[in-house]
Amino acid sequence: MKIKNSALLLLVVILFYSCDKKRVFDEYKSVGSAWNKDSIVTFNLPKLDSTKQYNLFINLRDNNNYPFNNLFLIVSMEKANGFTKIDTLEYQMANPDGSLLGDGFTDIKESKLFYKDKIKLNGISKVHIKQAVRENGKIPGIKELEGITDVGFRIEKID
Repeated sequence: MKIKNSALLLLVVILFYSCDKKRVFDEYKSVGSAWNKDSIVTFNLPKLDSTKQYNLFINLRDNNNYPFNNLFLIVSMEKANGFTKIDTLEYQMANPDGSLLGDGFTDIKESKLFYKDKIKLNGISKVHIKQAVRENGKIPGIKELEGITDVGFRIEKID
């Protein structure tokens, strides 16, 4: 009986994996129950074809403990030679009624946030992501951002 269940589970995993033909890179890293403002999530990217264009996404898993409507991120793309390009991004994370955006049936939601489209990744070897959320009218950032549990980065090929 256990072998049948294991075989069925393996088949389901293979089917889901094979349906995602655009994925080139997709990785998550846990930040625990709260994302510290000094915590930088780093992704080491695979070497990709520098002549092709890709779409880039930031993936987040969050839960009902997330207290804000929006999210600010600082994203750095680092080349092997040390040159770094930095973007400050803002994303809406909740509806006006306070319910979280994203996919999921429970209080845990997964959001696929658009970052860049049709980009050539010439020599880009690392991506660094840091939260930069602040309360209105206050300069210091939120020290421990509740509700974000995992941060991911995804690269998709363009057909």
